[in-house]
Amino acid sequence: MNEARVSSSFRDPSGFLFTRKGILYRQVNQFGAKTYDKFISSGLYEELTRRGWLVAHTEVDVKAENPEIAYRILQPDLVPFISYPYEWSFSQLKDAALLTLEINKLALSKGMILKDASAYNIQFVDGKPILIDTLSFDLYRKGSGWDGYRQFCQHFLAPLSLASMVDVRFMLLSKNYIDGIPLDLVSRLLPGKTRFGLSGLNIHIHMHARVQREYADKQTTQNNTGLLTKESLLNMLKGLSQTVEKLTWQPKGTEWGDYYSATNYSDDSLRLKGEMVGSFIDQANPAKVWDLGANNGLFSREAAKRGIFTVASDIDPAAVEKNYLTIKANQEKNLMPLVMDLTNPSPSIGWVNQERDAFNARGPVDMILALALIHHLAISNNLPLDAIADYFASISNWAVVEFVPKSDSQVKRLLATRKDIFDHYTEEGFEAAFSRVFKIANKQPLAGSERTLYLLKKK
Repeated sequence: MNEARVSSSFRDPSGFLFTRKGILYRQVNQFGAKTYDKFISSGLYEELTRRGWLVAHTEVDVKAENPEIAYRILQPDLVPFISYPYEWSFSQLKDAALLTLEINKLALSKGMILKDASAYNIQFVDGKPILIDTLSFDLYRKGSGWDGYRQFCQHFLAPLSLASMVDVRFMLLSKNYIDGIPLDLVSRLLPGKTRFGLSGLNIHIHMHARVQREYADKQTTQNNTGLLTKESLLNMLKGLSQTVEKLTWQPKGTEWGDYYSATNYSDDSLRLKGEMVGSFIDQANPAKVWDLGANNGLFSREAAKRGIFTVASDIDPAAVEKNYLTIKANQEKNLMPLVMDLTNPSPSIGWVNQERDAFNARGPVDMILALALIHHLAISNNLPLDAIADYFASISNWAVVEFVPKSDSQVKRLLATRKDIFDHYTEEGFEAAFSRVFKIANKQPLAGSERTLYLLKKK
């Protein structure tokens, strides 16, 4: 972490984040002093942190980054990994949306209101969403609307409705539209049945998009036309919650969503593989792990159950959804599921490409797991083994890599629809490519298969 103002923290005049000697701080500016004092004195901060809905902070006596405008300096608790909405599964985004609405309802009961509804203000800790922006609140003014309404609909309701009603892959549109998917676009993409009556999607997407068009060139705002009672505002939030609750998506029908049931692994083989992965983890003793191509996180849990924070990423939204739902159901800790295409990972985006970090920039880590992954990269995506080895070495000191030979049923499946031009895809070719940047610390055949598991240490 660089010593300076955090590049993504510049939009709010109430304050900003900065780092000093590797420690993260939040400066509250004089501009936000009155609101911050109300936030604390009203009991809202205490209640939010008690419920686990907001990261806690400590007021500290350190030099401000901009002393001339500073009011307070806070040291917030850290979340273990920063992720973004376009990297979440359907239920992750849904839970983040519902939390945002619940926080707003609680704020109203304390005489405050969320001034925005950015999905980027939500992160996940131990399978639960949590608000990380202490300065997201404003004083509630009688008769006012919710300034964050449009943003909520674009950041949350738009991608959720498209995923539920059309195709889950539309959630990736959030990567192209950093302040949420335009409602006029969503309105055109949603099926016609969503346009009838007083349904939530008709009101909050279709009618909302129409109002946006009508007011586009007028000197007024959409959110505060007319006076709203607090009861009306709470009813609107309740309606949004009901609309979000009704949106569902079943994780099925994708290529790798049921990968383990389709492989030639027996239950004993999977158990033995897990034990071997666990022993390799114990040998390296990492503090943080990234499981690349984690599927539903079966082997990610070998690290997580040892108290090691683990990011479990996979290209398949169904597999990631199943992973997240399992984490929720079992109240698991130390595991962060992500939707991630390693051949096209999240880039740095936003203002001057510095608001949202690339996936790789959020490393390096101590260890990566690449189990049943190499053949997908090398054969499905024509990536040279040398390039894969170099990438792994660039993000981690240790790697647990499973080599799957051409004789394996899963590789045969890949080669059934393409010409075999992969002469170097052999165990010998794999070892030659990876030995340039790693040394082989351990090598074990996987019982019940022709696969081999490697523990590699960067040279």
